[in-house]
Amino acid sequence: MQNLDVLWAPWRISFIKKPKAGKCFLCEAVRNKNADFMVWKGKYTMVVMNIYPYNNGHLMVAPIKHKGNFEDIDKNEILEIYNALKMVLRVLKKILKPHGFNIGINLGKSAGAGLIGHLHIHIVPRWNGDTNFMPVIASTKVIPQSLEQLAHILKKEFLKP
Repeated sequence: MQNLDVLWAPWRISFIKKPKAGKCFLCEAVRNKNADFMVWKGKYTMVVMNIYPYNNGHLMVAPIKHKGNFEDIDKNEILEIYNALKMVLRVLKKILKPHGFNIGINLGKSAGAGLIGHLHIHIVPRWNGDTNFMPVIASTKVIPQSLEQLAHILKKEFLKP
């Protein structure tokens, strides 16, 4: 039998159990021009920090318009989404120096999407040995930096050419 790697994230249970207000948090970030955790906004695309991160620097790239299917994304949006993804990787490599990334999209509830109606791509920085005993023993994930501090650093970096 093959060994199975497991990514434990027990701190996310508060997000899973939290009653959903019915509002799209990505659309709410667009409406609030001073969104604390929106680190970049283009013409068609935004980059938002995940406030329930799997790891420090867990970001999401999403279209600004509320669209849940790839088939609904036009060529301008697709181009900017993937250019934003490249930019995210460049910025995270420079600022956080991860050893790798998990990049993924959950399409539909059965695929694990917590936000079904607004397409978004998760980018999770990974480091060799970034898992330890804390999540298993204490149901605690150690994130070494506050979301506010990292948001400030990322926003400045995304402004650079």
